[in-house]
Amino acid sequence: YREGNEYLTVGGIKRWVDGALGSHGAGLLEPYPDLPTSTGLNLVTPEELRESARVAAEHRLQLCSHAIGDRANRETLDAYEEVLATVPDGRERRWRVEHAQHLHRDDIGRFAELGLVAAMQPIHCVSDGPWVPVRLGERRAREGAYVWRDLLESGAVIASGTDVPVENVDPIANFHAAVTRQTSDGSVFHPDQRMTRMEALRSMTSDAAWAVFEEDRKGTLEVGKLADITVLSLNPLTAPEQEIRRTEILYTVVGGDVRYRVRP
Repeated sequence: YREGNEYLTVGGIKRWVDGALGSHGAGLLEPYPDLPTSTGLNLVTPEELRESARVAAEHRLQLCSHAIGDRANRETLDAYEEVLATVPDGRERRWRVEHAQHLHRDDIGRFAELGLVAAMQPIHCVSDGPWVPVRLGERRAREGAYVWRDLLESGAVIASGTDVPVENVDPIANFHAAVTRQTSDGSVFHPDQRMTRMEALRSMTSDAAWAVFEEDRKGTLEVGKLADITVLSLNPLTAPEQEIRRTEILYTVVGGDVRYRVRP
């Protein structure tokens, strides 16, 4: 079930399962090393989440759940698995986990197994990277934080967004974060989890369109689809890493109409 047009579409339910990692609100399986009395928050109970999932499944709505910590992600995956098993096309519902920032190793493969979308924001990795090991500890940060490579190799779909207004609406910064994982201090946060440039591009275009059931009209340049095009000052697939952030938007074309052009 979806209602809307090319600009705004409504077809889902969003639930907040936990809070944010920075404020010790992300729901963790183990206590915070820097706050050992806490394992974070539950903003909904597992029972409430399952009921939302049941309603979404009954009405063919896409369920999108904010889950940042490994416990919140596991509870979300458990609820999704239980409810999607009750409908014959469960793997085709494309239910999403928003953020999926910290995962237990045992849960990484479940995204692909259940046909779920990991709706992630690469820019969070480089914004949060300097202090993530403080919140999670070095081992847990290495094994489960922003594990894009592990998710992709398991067969999961990653749809990359910017999470505006928490972060700036800047796709160039997001692309740079995905392919470099370079933080503001110049360090690189676990580079083995980086995306390739083509993977990063797909996650922001064709996979993002697929994640909202719009792959028939958005995400790639093909006959019959909307002519939504951005013209850049350089090619981010081939430019040196240090040049990517200097990319400028020269033109924005929406539905075949030029809506923005840089002034000469």
